[in-house]
Amino acid sequence: MKSLIRHASVATAALLLGLTATAIARADDKPTLAFVVNGASDFWKAAEAGVKKAQGELPDYNLELKYPEQSSVAIQQRLMDDLVTAGVKAIMVSAVDPKTSTDGLNKIASETALFTTDSDAPQTKRVAYIGSSNIDAGKQAAEIAKKAMPDGGKCLGFVGLLGADNAKERIQGMKDGLAGSKIELVDVRGDDIDQARAKKNVEDALVASPDITCMVGFYSYNTPRIYEALRDAGKLGSITVVGFDDDPITLGGVKEGRVAATVVQQPFEWAYQGMKLMAAYLKGDKSGIPEGGLIIIPTKIIGKDDVDAYAANLKAMSGN
Repeated sequence: MKSLIRHASVATAALLLGLTATAIARADDKPTLAFVVNGASDFWKAAEAGVKKAQGELPDYNLELKYPEQSSVAIQQRLMDDLVTAGVKAIMVSAVDPKTSTDGLNKIASETALFTTDSDAPQTKRVAYIGSSNIDAGKQAAEIAKKAMPDGGKCLGFVGLLGADNAKERIQGMKDGLAGSKIELVDVRGDDIDQARAKKNVEDALVASPDITCMVGFYSYNTPRIYEALRDAGKLGSITVVGFDDDPITLGGVKEGRVAATVVQQPFEWAYQGMKLMAAYLKGDKSGIPEGGLIIIPTKIIGKDDVDAYAANLKAMSGN
């Protein structure tokens, strides 16, 4: 009898505990919005800060930033599928390769609100893109090169994902910007967001292409790897370096005059404004979605005289 009573008490306690847990879960059952990046890179730290700021202004939502295990279409798709299965209400993604991901992205768009950032996928059913004009950013890179190399020269580019729209558009923008000048972008080499390979690409180019007088880092980590390879080879200062984004090594190189200048984006704003845009959209407010679905956050050139003020602003945005 005592045994039955004891078992009944345990069962009752377990039931009460379960009901309490369910009540807590329901109390915390907020819609989740996710920001999915294209690969592991310090570039996305600013986006993390943007998500954090938005979270403070959107207490009725859970906001998350997710990194795929590797920078691959299949792994990123699996991550988004898992998020949808978990009930995420909206996803903003920097697609690894939008051109080959149309079906997968449309699948996500049919199951949750899909937004894009960094590298657009306009051929899909995404709601909107919020990010840079990569064509304009490429043209700004050309302006840096023309100012630093008035006598002309040959540039070699380095990028993570050759197939991604953001890479293609930056490359095309730079070529357009260099048209009619004495500077040529002769080739661009990809590394699939592999940091070691990124540096080796530069090292190999120094041996195979001694006529190169300019190197362009089209992704955030490419310029630091260019800097390191040139430093190790004793060639810092002898080859013009055009940068993208604001890695500390890049900004340090700009400040010391080893990097001509860098074109910076605003991933903090992509994440901050993007999360608020998605939250409003889910509430039925579509006023923030322009015709055509393009929301462009301007890029800008940071030169030697701008570095300190820019770095201070970055620090303030991250809350440090």
